[in-house]
Amino acid sequence: MQWSELQRDPKGVAALADEGDVRVRRRDGAALLLTREDRASSTAEGAVTAARALRNLLLHIGPDAAAAALIDEFPWAQIMPKDEQALFVADFVRAFQASAEIGQWSLLAQTVREWRATAAIYADPGLTEQLTGPLADDFGAVPDPTED
Repeated sequence: MQWSELQRDPKGVAALADEGDVRVRRRDGAALLLTREDRASSTAEGAVTAARALRNLLLHIGPDAAAAALIDEFPWAQIMPKDEQALFVADFVRAFQASAEIGQWSLLAQTVREWRATAAIYADPGLTEQLTGPLADDFGAVPDPTED
């Protein structure tokens, strides 16, 4: 529905929200999602429960099986060495649980983006060598980041 409909008929919008989530489109910004508090809190509780279950499941099946399961979802992870895959699994589980606990999934999304970038580096042997090899040159003094 449009923002103007919310302003014109808030009780009607509340009745719609009783049936399910309501997306309110605005001309001057991102759409809003209206949901009842009881549904939102049960969703958050379910996410935390799922995160804890996933953590325990991945701990019980071991790092190789956990990496294989996540590679099915994130095929780019197979490009990385086994030790990096294990770190990805551990970071994914921690970020998943933290995101569920605070109800902010941007942390998990950032973790996946960063690991995808890591896999892209491993996909290019020249870049991998350049970024992991020793530095041969002196690049000079590092400026103080607090100075203008």
